[in-house]
Amino acid sequence: MTRVLIVDDEPQLLRAMRINLVARHYEVAVAADGGTALREAAHFHPDLVLLDLGLPDIDGVEVIQGLRGWTRVPIVVLSGRSGNQDKIDALDAGADDYVTKPFDIEELFARIRAVTRRSALHEAEAAQISVGDHTVDLTTKTVSGGVRLTPTEWHMLELLLRNPGRLVSQRQMLNQVWGAAYAKETHYLRQYMAQLRKKLERDPARPVHLITEPGMGYRFNP
Repeated sequence: MTRVLIVDDEPQLLRAMRINLVARHYEVAVAADGGTALREAAHFHPDLVLLDLGLPDIDGVEVIQGLRGWTRVPIVVLSGRSGNQDKIDALDAGADDYVTKPFDIEELFARIRAVTRRSALHEAEAAQISVGDHTVDLTTKTVSGGVRLTPTEWHMLELLLRNPGRLVSQRQMLNQVWGAAYAKETHYLRQYMAQLRKKLERDPARPVHLITEPGMGYRFNP
């Protein structure tokens, strides 16, 4: 079931969107402000985000930037702002599409289907990734050579592999894998990263793919 996160501060719109999405067999979570949206995205792992730009705490463009720091989930902006610059700013920040309010519900669902199709094609292309002598399949969650990973190791590895070349901060990884309550438990990261390197790197003491950025986080070098 496709998971959709709706972010909007209009209660009536949230309710109407939830009803329409559930009727079409989507799993739905909602957020009324940007801070809640970022936290909900980390825990709900949506397949699509529907995002209003005019939020009460932080601007929607900042939410897009925050999401793009760690995920490529498709983002469709739903906004009453019709100016070209608003559209440009949202798309430049990483949004996949922009729908101006008020909108036709059938057109919106057509756009949802289009961006999710594109995302599915990208996922299929990126499903198998080489790490040293191993091939990691993110779809079947298997590693060549009979390597077995724990659920926590998988979660960490997938976060890195889905963001090739990008820094994944310690805070982002702790929030994603363990939850916000563990935001300072950086020793967890060191322990599990060492285990991943032993299983995947040719020389765990001199890793070339699973790289530590001291004091900041980790990066996957393809």
